[in-house]
Amino acid sequence: MIDWTPFLLSFKLAAISTTILFCLVTPLAYFMARVNFRFKSVIEAIFSLPLVLPPTVLGFYMLIFFSPYSFLGEFFEKNFNIRLVFNFTGLVIASCIYSLPFVFQPMSAGFKSMPNSLIEASYSLGKGRAKTLFFVVLPHIKASILSALIISFAHTLGEFGVVLMIGGSVDGDTKVASIAIYEAVELLDYNLAHIYSGIMLAISFSVLLIVFATNQKIAKL
Repeated sequence: MIDWTPFLLSFKLAAISTTILFCLVTPLAYFMARVNFRFKSVIEAIFSLPLVLPPTVLGFYMLIFFSPYSFLGEFFEKNFNIRLVFNFTGLVIASCIYSLPFVFQPMSAGFKSMPNSLIEASYSLGKGRAKTLFFVVLPHIKASILSALIISFAHTLGEFGVVLMIGGSVDGDTKVASIAIYEAVELLDYNLAHIYSGIMLAISFSVLLIVFATNQKIAKL
């Protein structure tokens, strides 16, 4: 019998992480795309590290920093009664860090492609930075935004290394779909592993199909 809890948990994690990243990365990517300063390349390299860093390496360092014995982990546990490892809260934070470049890169590219003339015209009409961003810039790069959000969502659904290191496998809390597949293989239950993997394959293909089809429609407008 298929247990849908890991999939629901994966969707919940992906939805929360993607929403948080959109809110945080939008102004950040806009700033990085429009402003030049001395250490810009260093910051961009740091933001892009999860693209090339093995998930287990990133997960290991986050496990060290989030543990109750670190300053950060101890601070959260003492002041907010939140343990950052082996629970859902830790998974959300880890997922945001791991998926950050998948939102930052497309949005940054979209902001860089934005004509300066449109922004200057908005300012000349009396609109401030915030109104220009939300009512002029974001609608203009909707294809980049859509790609960023959907790819981030799909990427979070398939997370394994970081999730395993930070969350482990707690039923109903941190046992997401990728962990459920791994455990099925460990138990030599290949039939269940095939079913779970097939579901993830279908979801991943559907997400990519939506991205390409939607971008094609937007390009025709």
